[in-house]
Amino acid sequence: MDSLRLYGLVAAGGVALVGAYALLRGKHKNDDELERERRAWLEGSGRITDGTVIDVQELAAQNNHRSAVMLIYKYDVAGVSYECSQDVTYLRHWINLHSCRLGLPTSVKYDPQNPGNSVVVSENWMGLRQ
Repeated sequence: MDSLRLYGLVAAGGVALVGAYALLRGKHKNDDELERERRAWLEGSGRITDGTVIDVQELAAQNNHRSAVMLIYKYDVAGVSYECSQDVTYLRHWINLHSCRLGLPTSVKYDPQNPGNSVVVSENWMGLRQ
């Protein structure tokens, strides 16, 4: 009888642990939330360098993916040239995409530990010079 009671307690404890894990693990973040957090982190702790806008391209919707507006820019850090793009689809109301032309000077905020991680526009910071 004692072993039956022990198995019951172990099973109940296992169910309680699984339930607690399911409640505490939290909600998974989608890609848009992760990108917003990345922009906010770079906005607060990124270093600033000079860059140049290369192009603005609108990508058509394909394979159940939404259309996107990409801002393509380049900049140099410690003698290394980086060419990056930023999805500015949700930031369009902060910038005038028609004034973003080839050669437009811009400021770029980048991660000093990973200079390829950068932004030109975020919710509270604008690197485009107009």
